[in-house]
Amino acid sequence: MAACGRVRRMFRLSAALQLLLLAAAGAQKLTGQGGHGQGQGPGANFPSFVGQPGGGGPQQQQQQQQQQQQQPPQPPQPPFPAGGPPARRGGAGPGGAGGGWKLAEEESCREDVTRVCPKHTWSNNLAVLECLQDVREVRSFLFFFFSFGKGYLVSCLVDHRGNITEYQCHQYITKMTAIIFSDYRLICGFMDDCKNDINILKCGSIRLGEKDAHSQGEVVSCLEKGLVKEAEERDPKIQVSELCKKAILRVAELSSDDFHLDRHLYFACRDDRERFCENTQAGEGRVYKCLFNHKFEESMSEKCREALTTRQKLIAQDYKVSYSLAKSCKSDLKKYRCNVENLPRSREARLSYLLMCLESAVHRGRQVSSECQGEMLDYRRMLMEDFSLSPEIILSCRGEIEHHCSGLHRKGRTLHCLMKVVRGEKGSLGMNCQQALQTLIQETDPGADYRIDRALNEACESVIQTACKHIRSGDPMILSCLMEHLYTEKMVEDCEHRLLELQYFISRDWKLDPVLYRKCQGDASRLCHTHGWNETSELMPPGAVFSCLYRHAYRTEEQGRRLSRECRAEVQRILHQRAMDVKLDPALQDKCLIDLGKWCSEKTETGQELECLQDHLDDLAVECRDIVGNLTELESEDIQIEALLMRACEPIIQNFCHDVADNQIDSGDLMECLIQNKHQKDMNEKCAIGVTHFQLVQMKDFRFSYKFKMACKEDVLKLCPNIKKKVDVVICLSTTVRNDTLQEAKEHRVSLKCRKQLRVEELEMTEDIRLEPDLYEACKTDIKNYCSTVQYGNAQIIECLKENKKQLSTRCHQKVFKLQETEMMDPELDYTLMRVCKQMIKRFCPEADSKTMLQCLKQNKNSELMDPKCKQMITKRQITQNTDYRLNPVLRKACKADIPKFCHGILTKAKDDSELEGQVISCLKLRYADQVNCQIRGGLVFCVSPEQISNLCAEEAAAQEQTGQVEECLKVNLLKIKTDTCKKEVLNMLKESKADIFVDPVLHTACALDIKHHCAAITPGRGRQMSCLMEALEDKRVRLQPECKKRLNDRIEMWSYAAKVAPADGFSDLAMQVMTSPSKNYILSVISGSICILFLIGLMCGRITKRVTRELKDR
Repeated sequence: MAACGRVRRMFRLSAALQLLLLAAAGAQKLTGQGGHGQGQGPGANFPSFVGQPGGGGPQQQQQQQQQQQQQPPQPPQPPFPAGGPPARRGGAGPGGAGGGWKLAEEESCREDVTRVCPKHTWSNNLAVLECLQDVREVRSFLFFFFSFGKGYLVSCLVDHRGNITEYQCHQYITKMTAIIFSDYRLICGFMDDCKNDINILKCGSIRLGEKDAHSQGEVVSCLEKGLVKEAEERDPKIQVSELCKKAILRVAELSSDDFHLDRHLYFACRDDRERFCENTQAGEGRVYKCLFNHKFEESMSEKCREALTTRQKLIAQDYKVSYSLAKSCKSDLKKYRCNVENLPRSREARLSYLLMCLESAVHRGRQVSSECQGEMLDYRRMLMEDFSLSPEIILSCRGEIEHHCSGLHRKGRTLHCLMKVVRGEKGSLGMNCQQALQTLIQETDPGADYRIDRALNEACESVIQTACKHIRSGDPMILSCLMEHLYTEKMVEDCEHRLLELQYFISRDWKLDPVLYRKCQGDASRLCHTHGWNETSELMPPGAVFSCLYRHAYRTEEQGRRLSRECRAEVQRILHQRAMDVKLDPALQDKCLIDLGKWCSEKTETGQELECLQDHLDDLAVECRDIVGNLTELESEDIQIEALLMRACEPIIQNFCHDVADNQIDSGDLMECLIQNKHQKDMNEKCAIGVTHFQLVQMKDFRFSYKFKMACKEDVLKLCPNIKKKVDVVICLSTTVRNDTLQEAKEHRVSLKCRKQLRVEELEMTEDIRLEPDLYEACKTDIKNYCSTVQYGNAQIIECLKENKKQLSTRCHQKVFKLQETEMMDPELDYTLMRVCKQMIKRFCPEADSKTMLQCLKQNKNSELMDPKCKQMITKRQITQNTDYRLNPVLRKACKADIPKFCHGILTKAKDDSELEGQVISCLKLRYADQVNCQIRGGLVFCVSPEQISNLCAEEAAAQEQTGQVEECLKVNLLKIKTDTCKKEVLNMLKESKADIFVDPVLHTACALDIKHHCAAITPGRGRQMSCLMEALEDKRVRLQPECKKRLNDRIEMWSYAAKVAPADGFSDLAMQVMTSPSKNYILSVISGSICILFLIGLMCGRITKRVTRELKDR
């Protein structure tokens, strides 16, 4: 067998060591079987040597040491020849005296020794004993010889073998240790301490001479299992006594350097050792560690795996059971007071306490040796790999493991299964189990090194190799890198689940993020009164420290103490990560659990849960609403917290907002930039939807618009108290600003900085009807009926409602009319006009005031450089203005005295918020030529029967670019117009064109150059420029443009015809028509004849009234 014959070299031993060997071999057989050699000490009877009860064991040890010093040293001898040991003169050979008793010659052992032990070991009793210990057979004869005494001397040397400096003595004690550990009855004091426990646990018999298999390492193994089982039960039926506990752990400690000493584990794992650890040298716990690393290999035998697990559980109870850990961390334990004397509970130095104590030193920036940190890493990984090594998990999570995670017992899968349950993906988890998991995560601290979590490491290896290859392996920032790539193409599903399961627990204890703790521990201590890394306070609930940190992170200098720049950056990083999943925010999940189930049970996609809570903000419970509100307010200041939105908007940010994105402090600038560029060609759908959603959320509370809140909070408190919704605040403040402007107040009540930000908010609200809740609610049905195919955004719905204004419901019609009235008073609020004519405004109206923007565009509408789309939009707005004088603020202001005078009857019949359908404007047009102050311009056809246009001027009306060709067509076809109302409008148009050439776009376009050359100094209006052109036409010296000359001649003919067919407006018009009529003589003759006939009738017929007497007249 592989284990037999392991010792290849023998050493010549001193007399004292020979005595120890003979004592161990059994002094009763030695007595009477030959004397001692020359170098042999005094009588070596076994009972008398080791000391009977009451004997002088320690005194005789001192005598032996004195005798040993008197003996001269002997050099080591070469191994025995193959033929057997040579005879020795005067002096004992190794393992016995020449001609002395030899174990190999004993009748009961000769056959076994010859069969299993190499020939060169036969003459050495110690080598034979060591050989026989490695045989998987019951050795009754050896039990018999090892059943006497207590072995104090050997146990003392075994206990202190680490301090033995003499090489030969150390080798001997090492070999003797294997022999002693083969039978628990040879271990000093073990039988006395554990006698009752062996019987209670039924681990074997303790009667001397009993020959059963359990009397070797199986008894110790049985006791070890009883010890670990007791720790895993809340109310254990059988408890191991304290003395026996200490004895079991002490035996485990003494066997920690060589796996041969753990007899049960040795025999269970001998084949696995050859399979997995063939090249691993025995000693210093190296074989143990090698086997631990291969514990979950498929080819590992179940018996060995169980033995290794028991060993690991003992290490979890007493770190000294791990030789390498105890040795590597000895000085650090002493240096940072993590030793036994400072333990909070019993003597056993629990592994968890050791790890947390040393981890605390590491997190405080103290120096811990690399060897110790390496050992800590191994055992932290071990605890994360196998849940059964943590008694608290077994005690608190037994039911959950059986119900949810049965069959998942390898490579950390059980712990991650429990984590998944905690996150609510597979049911619910008890608070005790959740607390046990949180404690285990703190003990193992996987946030410091992702490799500790084997399940995470294996699941995310491919992602780390591709997305995080620039980060050093084992660096804490690996987890942050993985979070940054969450929900991206580089992330794999299994890694995503494992990562979120671990982050769930890390997010609930700020200390578990090592980078955050290192950068913020000073700020946390100063501002949040925190304790040490491994200290907890019942007064400080989970998540309270981080909440404190992020409250201070977004304070201004005026508000008081702030975080350091490094800590603020880390707090922002954590907030960005938490935005990925609501379950990573402990307070949010705790307070909103019911609301999530009630309102958002169907929202399962990434990021939808928080959006859902924001959408239902008014419906949430008070505590949940406050938390969602605070989080949304925080997002408004730093929108980068919305990591998913930032990822979707990355192209837009890089192209249009990189300047504000690079700022350390956002202050709402980035979201404002995204809103302004929401309709760029590079904008993708996800980003646009996310930005719009945030805008809609902002409407629920003015605090959700950070820049608006900071600029106007004092004005809101003073002018709009008790108003919460942003749209109401905007209306309140804008109404105040408008009133102050109209009343020409000396000092505005709204501050300048608030007015500037108010303008930004007003402009943003015009882009989407949903950002104006009152209008949206009033027109929901109409949107469904008339604009169902139109998309939201770009003011398209609003424009659709305007185009279908006559079909709208009364309430919606009134709201749209009010909106149009506001837009006409302030054209900058007309989103569509500003968007379509953006370039034309820059070209023609760069210095125009926002109030006169439309007027400026109208004046340049017929310019050759005018964009056709903009021109068409201007025409639409002119048509809208002609429907009601209130939609034309310039007309309204100029004619405010004339409208009540000439159109009083129309105003009396009108109702508020109802359109006058152009009646007032038509009324004013009739008086236009005689009014000095009133200025009516536009020249747009307003026909009661649009069918006339489609019948007479279909081609011109179908043209995309409207340049006045329709009006020109109607003028030419005046005689063909059958509708009196439309004919009257065309005649009025001809009449109006005399007063102002701008009213006639065709003529104005044709004569633009001639006006510039010949009439540039003439002020427009009241027909002055038209008269100038007429004079130029009649002047033979002036050469007009052919097109202009032709159009002027046409206009003269049209005016002449219009004068003939136009109805008289009054007696003067009637007289003028008679005098200018070709039949004026006939008309005058008829009138004169009629008067004469009336006179003659009066003469002939007499008076009509009855005659009366003079008296009656005088009375």
